[in-house]
Amino acid sequence: MKTNEIRILVTGGGTGGHVSPALAIIQTIKEQTARANRPIRFRYIGSKHGIERRLAQEAGLDFVGVSSGKLRRAFNLRGYFTRQNLLDLFRVPLGVVQALWQVWRFRPDVVLSTGGYVSVPPVIAAWLLRVPVLTHEQTVQVGLANRIEAYFATRIALTFEGALQELPARLQSKAFVTGNPVREAIFKGDKPSAIARFGFSAEDNALPTLYITGGVQGARVINRAVESVLPELLQVSRVIHQCGRQPEGEEQDYDRLEAIAAKLPPELGRRYFLTRFVGEEIGAIFALADLVIGRSGAGTVTEVSALGKAALFIPLVPTGGDEQTRNAQRLVDAGAAVILPNAELNGLRLLDKVKKLVNDAAGLRQMGAASLTLARPKAAQDLARALLEMVRAG
Repeated sequence: MKTNEIRILVTGGGTGGHVSPALAIIQTIKEQTARANRPIRFRYIGSKHGIERRLAQEAGLDFVGVSSGKLRRAFNLRGYFTRQNLLDLFRVPLGVVQALWQVWRFRPDVVLSTGGYVSVPPVIAAWLLRVPVLTHEQTVQVGLANRIEAYFATRIALTFEGALQELPARLQSKAFVTGNPVREAIFKGDKPSAIARFGFSAEDNALPTLYITGGVQGARVINRAVESVLPELLQVSRVIHQCGRQPEGEEQDYDRLEAIAAKLPPELGRRYFLTRFVGEEIGAIFALADLVIGRSGAGTVTEVSALGKAALFIPLVPTGGDEQTRNAQRLVDAGAAVILPNAELNGLRLLDKVKKLVNDAAGLRQMGAASLTLARPKAAQDLARALLEMVRAG
């Protein structure tokens, strides 16, 4: 029996950069439908052991895990026939079968995909069951999963205009540009409470604050560079450092950094805040940050622009394509960021770049203003509206 309830199936994962936009869109849809007094129900499909499971469940969403295999752009025969790669070959069709069952059971009005290889089986399943699909690409370079999904999608949302040329000509008519949704939490911070929260002293308020981040698993090359020049960095700035958690069985960067921080003189130690992960305190961090240092994934680039922050980007070494450099270059071209290539990163190079940036307060402010010109603050609203229009059209 057809009810007034809207059902939206959401998929996407593998990294937080695929999940955060989905959660931002979900929150916006909840707000829009609440105003219209329309009941709505979400279900999230992802990998059984992926980061999306934890993030979706923390957001209070019903989560279902299916099998998924990693997609590879290219391979050579000698290196491809490994046990893991062969297992991945079988996991994709198995995931489609499992997703077919879940889509049929849930009977969604529309499917939202934010990419990553985990999203391919649910999108194919939705297409087979004639459920409309909206897929969203976060980066300038359209990822392999979204290249596949573009053929099955009803509409294709893009973060950047330049991504349109990445699509085959016959699919471009389905595409539209929205920008990348950002978490509402990033705007919910203020400097005075943030200073107290991170244990900083008011005596150091004249110093700029660096936010150094490497993502959930951290970036060892960044952490090691910081470690080697930490006292020197703290002489010119306060530092909030999110170092991540490395895979089980590996040495933990947090332990090394904590040991070094314990040996700092008190006047420098009070300027350093170390954490493995960042959650709802992200708003407080951004409220304090004068310079953001880290990778240039789509999520980080979008949040930096939305908040008007200056950035020093260290793009991840390319694997299937140089998308992080392309993401960062867009801000560099606008005068909002500086790139330090991963291959050139060491403590002294990092320290040199930081000193040049923080010693020019007016220049940092100009970079922040330039960053803000690239923001698309209504991305979540535009995507929410597009999804709801697809529901009505169905």
